[in-house]
Amino acid sequence: MARIFITGSTDGLGLANARTLLNEGHEVLLHARSKERAAALDELAPQAAGIVLGDLSSAVETRDLAEQVNAHGRMDAIIHNAGVYLSPKRVSTPEGHSRTLAVNVLAPYILTALIERPDRLIYVSSGMHLGASGNLRDIDWTERAWNASEAYSESKLHVSALSASVARHWPNLLSNSVDPGWVPTKMGGAGAPDDLAMGHDTQSWLAVSDDPAALISGNYWHHRRQQKPAPEVIDTDFQDRLTDKLAGLTGITLF
Repeated sequence: MARIFITGSTDGLGLANARTLLNEGHEVLLHARSKERAAALDELAPQAAGIVLGDLSSAVETRDLAEQVNAHGRMDAIIHNAGVYLSPKRVSTPEGHSRTLAVNVLAPYILTALIERPDRLIYVSSGMHLGASGNLRDIDWTERAWNASEAYSESKLHVSALSASVARHWPNLLSNSVDPGWVPTKMGGAGAPDDLAMGHDTQSWLAVSDDPAALISGNYWHHRRQQKPAPEVIDTDFQDRLTDKLAGLTGITLF
């Protein structure tokens, strides 16, 4: 039995992961943005290891969330599932960051740095990262005119590169990123063409499986198959420039 923490587990893929892993007998720590959102977990709460609260758009709440997770003891795996999609305008966080950057990139970075190191880390990415710009000069969108699709795509490029960087710097754990596909969740929309079950399957598999195929690190996956990510993801210079940038934005050094 493994202990797994899943961010954004009140709906969509995160909730599907939680249900799957609980049904398999694993110990799952759930996450909700607020007490109000935690009500969506009433059905699963009796089976779960607990529910931790924190709005990932806030650096203060994200840091507190890391403390809550650590108070539950060391996790075997963490699935960084939470994310925001296409915002029609640049929404600022309490720290003044783009909400897309804060939730999709800064929060996983902060949690990776502050939560006691597990055996496995899984970061949810997107195939949209393949069309993203690798220019790191304005990742917070303070100079450019806001473009929701580009901001989202960039955030998924960054979190994929973060995953690969973690795999390179911490060889004693398994770190991978996953493209779940365009699935019919609240984020993806009811008309999304991909299969919801397959959309969360790879994350659960990478989190707990002893299948030799799952026991590798530094890869980008789609439906249990390794895929070729954008060149920047596996570019060590890009990884280092990115983590330096994230350290500057958060005040936290990861490596």
